[in-house]
Amino acid sequence: GQCYSRVIPMTRFRPCIDLHAGVVKQIVGSTLSDDPDRPPVENFVAKRSPAEFAALYAQAQLEGGHVIMLGPGNEASALAALAAYPGGLQIGGGINPQNATRYLDAGASHVIVTSYVFRDGRLDEERLAEMVKAVGPRRLVLDLSCRRRAPGGPFYVVTDRWQKFTDLTVDGTTLRRLAASCAEFLVHAVDVEGKQSGVERELVEVLGRESPLPVTYAGGARSLEDLDLVAQLSCGRVDVTVGSALDIFGGG
Repeated sequence: GQCYSRVIPMTRFRPCIDLHAGVVKQIVGSTLSDDPDRPPVENFVAKRSPAEFAALYAQAQLEGGHVIMLGPGNEASALAALAAYPGGLQIGGGINPQNATRYLDAGASHVIVTSYVFRDGRLDEERLAEMVKAVGPRRLVLDLSCRRRAPGGPFYVVTDRWQKFTDLTVDGTTLRRLAASCAEFLVHAVDVEGKQSGVERELVEVLGRESPLPVTYAGGARSLEDLDLVAQLSCGRVDVTVGSALDIFGGG
């Protein structure tokens, strides 16, 4: 598609720190579950601490990255990472109106929310309003991580460690409707997350064309060429997170 814009935006690389059981890991997103007997498939488990990763990103002046707490037992590690890069990282995973300010006070630039604002497979407007009231829209990022129910079908937002489908589709209507409530969107393409199988092209195109706010895409990126591909597909309007493919995470 053609890119019509006087101001040419630039796709930026945004770093990430995914925490599982207090340790930095890269895992296959679709294998997360609440079942303790079914641990997720791990691509990589870091020897460096979360704070060391955060310091590395600070040193490289990489902004707008995120720390995601995948399940319980990650709070101390997350707070250590925020302290190592004050104002430089967003944080998500189990965020609600009660604990959000604690993370902002600890140095997070924004809080990222998914599961809290959904209930019974639907967007809960009251809970969203509570979240906005707690931190203000300018410090709130909505995570619209999604997957397809059927091949070629629409992308539906998924919650609860990406296991539960909601009835909300990721499209222009949804993005415009939610834009007044937050500062930006984070979108994990769950079906390709951690698989290094290439980006979900149609999703990137939709985000680039339809999002009125800054948006970060995560999932399937393998290389700098994929960064260029996201820039091309989105006319530079979508930023990208590369996790499993990065050499610091044991990738190429």
